[in-house]
Amino acid sequence: MSRATAACAAICLLTAPAAADPFEQFGTAMKYGLPLAAAACAMDQDRLEDFAVRGILQAALVWGMKEFFDGQPVSRRPSGEGKGFPSGHTAAAFFGAADLAGKCFDDRPEAGALAYGAAGLTGWSRVHAGEHTPQQVWTGALVGFTFGAASFGIGTEGVSFSVGMRF
Repeated sequence: MSRATAACAAICLLTAPAAADPFEQFGTAMKYGLPLAAAACAMDQDRLEDFAVRGILQAALVWGMKEFFDGQPVSRRPSGEGKGFPSGHTAAAFFGAADLAGKCFDDRPEAGALAYGAAGLTGWSRVHAGEHTPQQVWTGALVGFTFGAASFGIGTEGVSFSVGMRF
């Protein structure tokens, strides 16, 4: 992990809201921390443009799904509010984790496993906080994972998909 990646992760952990439940704080920190760490790695590896395009498309898909499914039972949060499908926190965390594991930690599967574990805890923190159902979290994880593990080949030689978990 580069120094820039570690610095981004540390900053995100330190800037979490102080009044929130610690588990919820962790989830919010990882929503920002994992993608920022992945962005720092992408910058170090000269693939920031591809990363940014994938990140924007992932966020747009999540937002579009929230709008499209609003008012449907699948989108109802445990609190009764709408726009819960899919979980944006979980999508962002899995986007960052998949990018880190597949492109930055490809020679260190234990680091990739930690990134995926942090993303999974982010999703669970959203269920724990009563913000999402497990189905909303799973869908967010799938969306984020798909865009994070992909590479559109912008500025490189080709399109690829890498989960970074070699055993």
